[in-house]
Amino acid sequence: MLKDFKAFVLRGNVVDLAVGIVIGVAFGTVVSSFVKNLLTPLVSIPGKANFSALHFTVRHSVFLYGTFLNDLISFVIVAAAVFFFVVRPINSLMARRRTEPDVESVTRDCPECLSSIPRAATRCAFCTAKVTAAA
Repeated sequence: MLKDFKAFVLRGNVVDLAVGIVIGVAFGTVVSSFVKNLLTPLVSIPGKANFSALHFTVRHSVFLYGTFLNDLISFVIVAAAVFFFVVRPINSLMARRRTEPDVESVTRDCPECLSSIPRAATRCAFCTAKVTAAA
């Protein structure tokens, strides 16, 4: 039983997942700090920084819509920070390092069923229609 557990824990997927979670938590802390300490003060320059005092009351029930606004603004700022400072740079880096050709340059559509087939194919793998090889 211990041997099976050891094999399970040392499988690549489990270790990769554990590392991914730890890195994700650490990265989340960095992004939250970046937004809280650098981006949120930029939002507060023209006006109010904290909406948590905003509320209304209906029959002794207090609705704290200001807290919701704070959370919504924080979410939008975090999403924008991740997009502009992580996703876009990674996408441009991956585009520069890409070595495989575009899918459109190595495939074409079957004239019968419109499935994507290799350019050099003489028969469609999906509908088995005979096609002429593209140049």
